[in-house]
Amino acid sequence: MLEYALCNELLAGEGKPLAEQARIAAELGYVGLELAPATLGSEPHRLGAAEVAGIRATVEDAGLRVTGLHWLLSGYPDVAITDPGTRDRAQDILLGLVDLCADLGGAVLVHGSPRQRRRPEGMDDAALTDWLAAFFAPVARAAEARGVTYCIEPLSRAEDDTVNTVAQGAALVRAVGSPAFRTMIDMSAAGQTEPSVADLIRDWVPTELIGHVHANDTNRGAPGMGDDPLADIVRALLAVGWDRPVGVEPFRCLIDASVTAATGIATLKACERACA
Repeated sequence: MLEYALCNELLAGEGKPLAEQARIAAELGYVGLELAPATLGSEPHRLGAAEVAGIRATVEDAGLRVTGLHWLLSGYPDVAITDPGTRDRAQDILLGLVDLCADLGGAVLVHGSPRQRRRPEGMDDAALTDWLAAFFAPVARAAEARGVTYCIEPLSRAEDDTVNTVAQGAALVRAVGSPAFRTMIDMSAAGQTEPSVADLIRDWVPTELIGHVHANDTNRGAPGMGDDPLADIVRALLAVGWDRPVGVEPFRCLIDASVTAATGIATLKACERACA
């Protein structure tokens, strides 16, 4: 059986406090919340120990766990990892978020944040890989020291011009050279860029370069809000023995965030039953 964690930003965007987010996720059958740091405060990388402990307790009191963090830089629109002028600040923020994830009991950080990773004009692929590898090396060392996995997320070409395919993510993983730095598969982005997602799972998970999976539809809704071949994707996850929580990450709602979250996990569990 697969485990599912709910990405929390749609519920937070409706003004629901963390305790209510956790209650809803627990009632729907999720094992945890995957938190967007911007939902926790204006400078989440600087949260104090008491605040972090309170966040963790709120989630755990609902019978869940914090599985990780994603959308790491969405709350910091003035920084970019590819801008020499803000590079150091971006690195400091991410180092703080590595500590936050570990202190919350999370296991994985997902680095998407497309607006904060635009390719500098005129930079070719080799130079870009060198830049990103140098940027992420200390972040990877910090992740390894804290026992968490940091994942670079391949995004669709409509969003990003740095890392678009799992192969590009894997090339950066190899350049960084840390066991705590991995890439991941986002079903929506991968489905738009390099289908089939099921084949990507079968081909790449055995390489041990994949640290996380996000479940969503290519139409950016929750699983079940589109026409993606979810049964084949779930079958592939089961076949490769995926044993970490799958993050359900819709970007838009069906009716509201609660219905969207319910649709996502119900669809995925139905696919599991069909594969049995």
